[in-house]
Amino acid sequence: MIKIYNTLSKSKETFKPIQEGQVNIYVCGMTVYDLCHIGHARVMVIFDVVRRWFDILGYSVNYVRNITDIDDKIISRSIQNNESIQALTQRYINEMNDDAKALGVLSPSNEPKATEHIKDMLSMIKILIEKQHAYVAKNGDIFYSVRSFKEYGKLSGKSLEDLRAGERVDIDQNKHEELDFVLWKSAKPNEPSWESPWGKGRPGWHIECSAMSSHYLGHHFDIHGGGQDLQFPHHENEIAQSEAAHDCKMANYWMHNGFVRVDDEKMSKSLGNFFTIRTVLEKFDPEVVRFFILRAHYRSPLNYSDAHLDDAKLALQRLYVSLRGLKIENSDVDWRHPLANKFKEAMNDDFNTPEAISVLFELANEINKSKSEPLAGLLKALAKTIGLLERDPENFLKGDEKISLNIDALILQRYEAKNNKDFKEADRIRSLLLENGVVLEDTPQGTIWRKE
Repeated sequence: MIKIYNTLSKSKETFKPIQEGQVNIYVCGMTVYDLCHIGHARVMVIFDVVRRWFDILGYSVNYVRNITDIDDKIISRSIQNNESIQALTQRYINEMNDDAKALGVLSPSNEPKATEHIKDMLSMIKILIEKQHAYVAKNGDIFYSVRSFKEYGKLSGKSLEDLRAGERVDIDQNKHEELDFVLWKSAKPNEPSWESPWGKGRPGWHIECSAMSSHYLGHHFDIHGGGQDLQFPHHENEIAQSEAAHDCKMANYWMHNGFVRVDDEKMSKSLGNFFTIRTVLEKFDPEVVRFFILRAHYRSPLNYSDAHLDDAKLALQRLYVSLRGLKIENSDVDWRHPLANKFKEAMNDDFNTPEAISVLFELANEINKSKSEPLAGLLKALAKTIGLLERDPENFLKGDEKISLNIDALILQRYEAKNNKDFKEADRIRSLLLENGVVLEDTPQGTIWRKE
């Protein structure tokens, strides 16, 4: 029995699939006009783990994560770069896929582009106009009438009056009310456009996800996810559009991961305190970044700093060190083991990865004492369910980068110096290696090394 915190009900609920044995998940993906940042990494990794865990539980998973490949920012960047929109978006889709692959994120079942589903959007807009939930403005734009949907605000928990008072909304004289939002933008000079019953134009952002989720998962599906920043207005508007058009609940469970914070401020491009995944991976192994993300509960804020990533690196090394030198057979998890069951209980409790990872350290401690290969196999199998510890321990600990020093020869020289009681020379060699990022560990079986 898996429990999920549902943003819609503001409580944990036992997950009950619409169709037995099947789970349909839609996650709002990236707007592709720049490199992905660490906030995007969190969304990718968190919902990758959600998808993996449902796989482990035996569900057939249809996981859809969309790509927004047309919007104001994309148009502005293409003009700035003197580059076609298609070339710009495809370039950043490729970059996004490279980042996701590096972080161990599995490809979604479907990854639709907004521009591939204009017909679906137009069909939904037509229905909304017919049902008097939308209207054509004097300037040719089409707006959704927020007041027409009585349940507007149920996701954010605010009334229309609260939202008017608390949100900054662009004032547009073409709207009936200030909270109304655009479904279709009439064509402007030198901007891409598509034919529609109301003239040439392009879609607003919110209608994209409603159309794509409906196309791939049906009008009513299990889980809708995304970052906390999308809760309002994007997800609120999706609910209003979809439920008004289809006369049914859109999604049973709404999941939102917490913000990434830097120096106790929300990371954002407007503040200039964001870090691209590519920049972070220049300093840290991708698995360290994935581990860092999963050490925090997905709904909690994630405090980014090099110090926190250094700490994550040391912690992940401890897990790999426990596996070092042991013969480990690839095997499935034996869920009858008490620690495996404890891990499962943590994951079933709203994907509590911090608690699940603490179980991995319990196992590592037992392995360090007993050198038990079956326990090492269990540790590796459990970690694999959340995309960790899938590499050879030696390869991870020694790193992929070449080091100019002949490490094995220096270790032998140090061994000979110690035998000759030349401890000054032995210390010099240890210090030399440490200066070059090599840490020595003296064990009963001899001296081993790892990258710092």
